[in-house]
Amino acid sequence: MIEEIKKVEEEIRNYLHELRTREDLEKFRNTFLVKKGKIQQLFDRMRELPKEEKPKIGRLLNDLRNLAENLFNEHLDKISHTESTKPKLDLTLPGRIDYIGHRHPIYQTMDRMVEIFVSLGFKVAEGPDIEDEYHNFDALNFPPDHPARDMQDTFFIKSDKKLLLRTHTSPVQIRVMHATKPPIRYIMPGRVYRNEAISARSLAEFHQIEGLYINHNVTFAELKGTMIEFSRRMFGENLRFRFRPSFFPFTEPSAELDISCFLCGGEGCRVCKYTGWLEIAGCGMVHPNVLRAGGIDPEEYTGYAFGLGIERVAMLLTGIDDIRMFYQNDLRVLAQF
Repeated sequence: MIEEIKKVEEEIRNYLHELRTREDLEKFRNTFLVKKGKIQQLFDRMRELPKEEKPKIGRLLNDLRNLAENLFNEHLDKISHTESTKPKLDLTLPGRIDYIGHRHPIYQTMDRMVEIFVSLGFKVAEGPDIEDEYHNFDALNFPPDHPARDMQDTFFIKSDKKLLLRTHTSPVQIRVMHATKPPIRYIMPGRVYRNEAISARSLAEFHQIEGLYINHNVTFAELKGTMIEFSRRMFGENLRFRFRPSFFPFTEPSAELDISCFLCGGEGCRVCKYTGWLEIAGCGMVHPNVLRAGGIDPEEYTGYAFGLGIERVAMLLTGIDDIRMFYQNDLRVLAQF
């Protein structure tokens, strides 16, 4: 038994040069210090010894176990200290590229549009995304049976059928008229919501920018001048324009503004559907009923209003032909702008 103890002690001392890592220590522990290890196996055999030999063998085995435990703890301390002083970073690795974020192309487009209108004398106004029927429809001269009030077009708040997600930024015009005396010259950029099917050309949530100018003797000619000047600054100087008669409940007369396609020079391409024209805005003179709803006397004041879809303009400027690509967070698309 004494010879076997000496043999195990020699194994332990020969193991010293191999204790370099935590894996080596774990192997050492499993070999000598666990319940089924070599030292415990020797302890288990003590029951086979004569009574008079047990004290001596017991002392030798205790010394052997203390030796193994001390060596294990000593090397564990050394390895822990070495790990704590090692650099946390591998300085031999190549450097990482820092990717700097930037404004989303939709907001880049909105910022440019706001910048142009502000330079033309407009101020910026904002309003709540959750509106009431009065500001979103009634005050804007929408008849009670107008299709836009239908659930298929509007997201109504379930808890209160009188509340809804605004379908346009026009309600801000009413709020501005109630809060400001003429002359009024404001633009209203923001997010709007319509219960529409998602497709390459439409979303249920998108952005608009609208404008309102009210003063004495405002004319349609001033509206045309404003829209033409904006279009030239936004899309380029060499444009042709046309105002097509249209209908909106809140303006009379109303028009759609088309510009000659700046991508093909008006010759016809896939973007302009080979017509040579691009529709960019709706506009018109503010309806007298809307002025009255805003607390303004239509006998004393007149005004014009206009509205543009920001995603529509962004698609024209970037060449993206699927509106959904703006919101899929694909860096291959967004990083180009």
